[in-house]
Amino acid sequence: MKGIAHFISGVTVASFCPWAVETAQNGNPAYFILGAVAGILPDTVDFKFYRFFYSHDIQIEPHPDQLDPQPVADAVAKAVLLAAEGRRTTLKLATIKMDADNWRQYRVRIDPEAGEVRVQFGPIVSTGQVPQPDSLPEPRSVGVAKFNAPILQSCETTYTVDIFDGPSFAFQRNEAGEVDVDFLPWHRNWSHSLTVGLALAGMASIWTWKAGVVIAGAYMVHVIEDQMGHMGSNILFPFTKKRLPGFKMMHSGDAFPNFVGVWFCCLLIFWNIYMAVENPLYHFGFIRLMMYAMVIPFAVFGVLHQLLVRIDGSEPETQTTEWNI
Repeated sequence: MKGIAHFISGVTVASFCPWAVETAQNGNPAYFILGAVAGILPDTVDFKFYRFFYSHDIQIEPHPDQLDPQPVADAVAKAVLLAAEGRRTTLKLATIKMDADNWRQYRVRIDPEAGEVRVQFGPIVSTGQVPQPDSLPEPRSVGVAKFNAPILQSCETTYTVDIFDGPSFAFQRNEAGEVDVDFLPWHRNWSHSLTVGLALAGMASIWTWKAGVVIAGAYMVHVIEDQMGHMGSNILFPFTKKRLPGFKMMHSGDAFPNFVGVWFCCLLIFWNIYMAVENPLYHFGFIRLMMYAMVIPFAVFGVLHQLLVRIDGSEPETQTTEWNI
């Protein structure tokens, strides 16, 4: 899920702790802040720190004025072949920055059935990933590189490289002789572990056990939320070395699940604070709150969405980027 969803999830965990609500009522929101920080901490560690220290065996940096897809395809296929020979190989696909707010987009497809890598450069897009008109390169050639190795991919087969920092991969031969394609190997590894969350909670408990409970709950909720996606997490590091595959119920960048999650958390926070008020002006139950504020509005939205899809005739495509797994 997106950062805002993890952030509000951590606040929600804190709202379930009576001492957090009581302390906030007395003017000290420390436990709510602690929950928010712990809720977003795993991604903060990965994206703001750890990825900058992760090394790559092969780094691909296409030149903005020399859009030849073949060297890119050859480099990816080389990484696959090195892994098939028994050497774990890490690879980085750099983005192509055109100017302050524009990037050249390209796509890399690792096709296990065809045994080939296909690369093609696309349009220039803004930082908001909006394609610029008449920006497709001419000629728009396709780079193709063959490899003779069985591939096992836990995520998608096509990767879009456009804005900010490009994606990373780790290729490694497993016990079955297949080459595992590990997407963003520096992400959701040791930082997204229940054991790490418990360790942090244990250290915080030296100060007060109440802080430890908030940190443990917020951290674990983050890991559980991420497990709903495709990539999964290394849940029991250091006892496990690899990420447990996700349940593939959603992509982290999907707007609707993120919005529903954030809205549901807001309702839970409201309810927990409401329950702490001694003499509220208006009385209602939890079921009534959920029906009026969650079930009915989203049911209406679902019906309208289906009607619009039928009129339009197609579902919008989800673009897979390094931030959307």
